[in-house]
Amino acid sequence: MKVGMIFECGPDGADKQVCEHLARMLQPDIEISSVTLDNKPNLLSECGATAAQLLEDGCDRIIIVWDLHPPWREKKQPPCLKEDRAAIMDSLAQAGVTSPHVHLVCIKEELEAWLLADGRAISAVLSKPTHPVKVKDKKNPEGIKNPKKQLNKIFQENTGRRYEDRQHAKMIVEKLEDLNKLRRSITFVRFAEKVAGVKL
Repeated sequence: MKVGMIFECGPDGADKQVCEHLARMLQPDIEISSVTLDNKPNLLSECGATAAQLLEDGCDRIIIVWDLHPPWREKKQPPCLKEDRAAIMDSLAQAGVTSPHVHLVCIKEELEAWLLADGRAISAVLSKPTHPVKVKDKKNPEGIKNPKKQLNKIFQENTGRRYEDRQHAKMIVEKLEDLNKLRRSITFVRFAEKVAGVKL
């Protein structure tokens, strides 16, 4: 099965690295064709033409993935899922994409919410033989406010270093023993279902 994925990050972005790794955990034989559009405005406007090309290239399904909160946070104007979805649907329509196999996955609030669901994996990344670290799971990933800031705090408290998403996000998912704790996140479950093509 060939799955196309469209992201708002750059070629080495955390969202791409993490989603591709998780997709392979879900479907070891999956073939992934990813396109990165650098930022959210580009994704909202260009995802239609990109999806059309991926379908033409033989992808069985397309998953458009974006964070509800972009890397910067506008306090005056919080992001709106309804507006994001409308912009994406408009881009798809303009590109003539009507396939029922194009799926939207908005991560609430951002990728780090998924990572915070499993404290074991974060602990495994932060721990050293002489300094074991134990990070608690977040039971309600969808309710975390500014998850990247919370993960950064955990890193600084335990290592004195900042959390760098392009470096550390994939390190964390590579330490996952299973996906059970991530299933607490509704948006992860949606992603997993669209990758697998079945209800979980």
